Formats: sequence, structure tokens, C-alpha cells
Amino acid sequence: MNPGGMHADTLNASDQEDEPEQDVLGEPEHDSDVTAAAASWPTISTSKALEAGLYVVATPIGNLEDITLRALRVLRSVDLVLAEDTRHTRKLLNHYGIAVDTLSFHAHNEKGRTQRIVERLQRGECMALVSDAGTPGISDPGVVLVAAAIAAGVRVTPPARSLFTFQGFLPPKSGARCKALQACKALTSTQLFYVPPHGLQAVLADMVAELGGERRCCVARELTKLHEEFLRCTLSEAAREFSTREPRGEIVMVVAGADAQREGSGAAISIDDPRVLQLLGALHAEGMPLSAAVREVVQALGVNRKAAYPLALSVWGTA
Repeated sequence: MNPGGMHADTLNASDQEDEPEQDVLGEPEHDSDVTAAAASWPTISTSKALEAGLYVVATPIGNLEDITLRALRVLRSVDLVLAEDTRHTRKLLNHYGIAVDTLSFHAHNEKGRTQRIVERLQRGECMALVSDAGTPGISDPGVVLVAAAIAAGVRVTPPARSLFTFQGFLPPKSGARCKALQACKALTSTQLFYVPPHGLQAVLADMVAELGGERRCCVARELTKLHEEFLRCTLSEAAREFSTREPRGEIVMVVAGADAQREGSGAAISIDDPRVLQLLGALHAEGMPLSAAVREVVQALGVNRKAAYPLALSVWGTA
């Protein structure tokens, strides 16, 4: 689909790749390669047109066959694929006979390209965001673009955030639930909760009381299913929305972490705060690269980057 007659070459000339795209083995791609690949794989239906917006697509971390039919349908249907490494992504696209334009979008250019991409999305284009492997925004580029797109009113499917804490189901009784919410109030990572539909109103009321009504959230209902729904707003707005209707189906609550710039004294925390070292240690244990970990700590805790980098070096150097 290509709403409004938009084309993948409407960005400035400087946004285009400097050299012909090649696969990871360095061999130029040919139309015959795409045709041969297409003949060897079952046809993926594209009869259901995608709504305009940004689609965050998970790609295989190893075996190219570890990909969903939905992901393939999205990649076949979008106007443009934003790829961390276009040569790497082209190998996946060729494997499934998908002929679509790609544009590099990685840690070194995402801030410079985000605004123009969001403008194109607002004009009705449909784009997919992929990383080299796995899900964009989880230790990979994408968070900046997703945040900007949501702020601009662009449909984003599904939500993405790089640093998160999975909380699961909260206790069913309000007293215990409030105590659990108090324990995670100061966490700066995005919080993920499972919520039963019949208990959503009570959970939202307790979240407003314990976390603050102005905290941002996303109520994600029936993820990947026919009646999938995302409501992005504040906790107070969500509480008002669901005070008049009881939702059905499975619900995941995505709640913004505490803002280090506004919590406590209103300033970013000190580099000596133990949470800085704890977070760096956790990110190192997860296998995150040093530079990416520093970026996460700066974003999550508001510490000075120049102060965080030497501390991270000590963690990576002694582990």
C-alpha cells in the first residue's frame, strides 16, 4: 500500500544509502534471487490492507524460518522497511521473496531521521521497523522513533520500550495490591502488568492512588487477536475511560517508570547513587554492549553520560 502516492525515495538524497545494497555475504542482489525465493515459499495473503502507521516487527535471531506469518504479511505490505542494517535485512527479505524498499535506521542516525520519518507516517505511509535480530527497541534502535510517533498521533503496533520490568499479576486484594505498587513506584523502568478484565477498574484506581494519576500508561487488550486495542493515556484518563465500560479479553498494562528528572528533589540522581551501579550490573549480566548500557542508564536515571561511562567501564572491565 502507498497512501497519497508517497514513494520510498521522498527523503532527501542524503538519506539514501551510499552504496548499492548487498547481502551479508557481499554478493549483489538480483531480481532472479527474489523470484526464485518467492517460488519456494507459500504465498502469504496480503488481502487485508494494513492501516497507516509504524509496525514494530520481530525478526529471527538465527534461523530465518523462525518468523511469524503475521510478520511476513506486514513486511510484504508496507511502503518501507526501516532496518538497523539494510544488507542484513535484505537477506531475510530475499529469503521470502519480498521486494520492498529499505532505509537504514540505526543508533547513529535515528535522531536525525526520526522527524522526517514521522512526517511521512503522518501523511499516511505504512512502515515496518526491524533490527538485525529480535525485537526493535529491546537493546536495539527504535525507542526514539516509537516515542516520537506516538507523540505525533501515529498508530504504532505494538508498543515498544527498551528497559522494562515484568511484574505479572498484582495481588487480588486492594491492600496487598497497593503495597506491591508502592514497592515499584520508584522504579524508572517501564512496568508490565497482567490485569484480569473484571479487575481492571480496581487496579487502575489503586495505580492512580499509589503511582499518580499523571503517569503515562498503555492499556493493551487482546494483543495479536481480532479485537486488538491500545489505549495510550494517563492513569487517570484510563480510570475514567473504563469506569463506564468493562473490557473483555486479556489485558496487559504498560506503565511508565518513575521520571528521575521529577522524582524526589526534582533533579537527576547522583552518579554515586547505588541504583546506577545496580542497573549497570543488571544490563551487563543481560549481555548488553557497554555503549548501549550507558545510553539506557542515562535515559532511565538521568545521570550524566560522561560520569556514567567510566563507571560502566569498571563494570565491564572487572566482570
